[in-house]
Amino acid sequence: MPDESDLEARHASDDGSDAAGEPGGRSLRDLVKALTRPSASQILLAAVLLVFGVGVGTQFTTKAANDPYATARRADLIQLLDTANTETTRLETEIEALKSTRDKLQSGVDSAKVAQTEAQNRLNNLAILNGTVGATGPGIRVVIYDPGQKVTASTVLDAIEEFRDAGAEVIEINDSIRVVASTWFGSANGGLVADNAAISMPMVIDVIGEGHALEEAARFRGGLVSQVQQLGGTVTITQETTVTITAVRQLPQNQYAHPA
Repeated sequence: MPDESDLEARHASDDGSDAAGEPGGRSLRDLVKALTRPSASQILLAAVLLVFGVGVGTQFTTKAANDPYATARRADLIQLLDTANTETTRLETEIEALKSTRDKLQSGVDSAKVAQTEAQNRLNNLAILNGTVGATGPGIRVVIYDPGQKVTASTVLDAIEEFRDAGAEVIEINDSIRVVASTWFGSANGGLVADNAAISMPMVIDVIGEGHALEEAARFRGGLVSQVQQLGGTVTITQETTVTITAVRQLPQNQYAHPA
């Protein structure tokens, strides 16, 4: 028969104790000990993980803050994409035209005539950009109604810049003010002025360019339509097959410079 000592040893084994009489919860005690009294290597590892986590979190936060489209609506993003596609198509067409001109000039066949034609085209384009000749083409007509007279010069300037970014080639205000690179806007006598000319209301802006891109630029959130509505006014936009601009500017006479 097993003696009394054998029964005690067997009972201790059933309780999860080892031969040395240490309890089976040794691993739990070791874990508690490691948490309460961590070693130098454990502290170093925790510090490295903390720095890594903070760095990753800061990177995601900075990326979200620097992304101007993170909070944009789906409709606004579609408008931006349409505008970008239109501008890309226009630039690709211009590139192909320039390549064709280059090839004709390099071929030696009627190169003088091609050069003369290209020079005339550049002269015509410069005249349009300088506002010294009229222009016609597809585009839009924008009418701004401002009963409270709250539209500011900065609002109009923002609209002009938006149209230019969308590919506007010629801009005219109220059939009388030709907008060029040097045009400035301000306020005087309770109203708006452009290049010292008073702007009466409602303001009519004729723009030559790709109609869809120009309209989307005005309707984009934060654009002309949104700004005017916030000021209590309204804006109507009509795409036109033919926009005719007749207002022209006189170039200033040079006082000191003369052709060489």
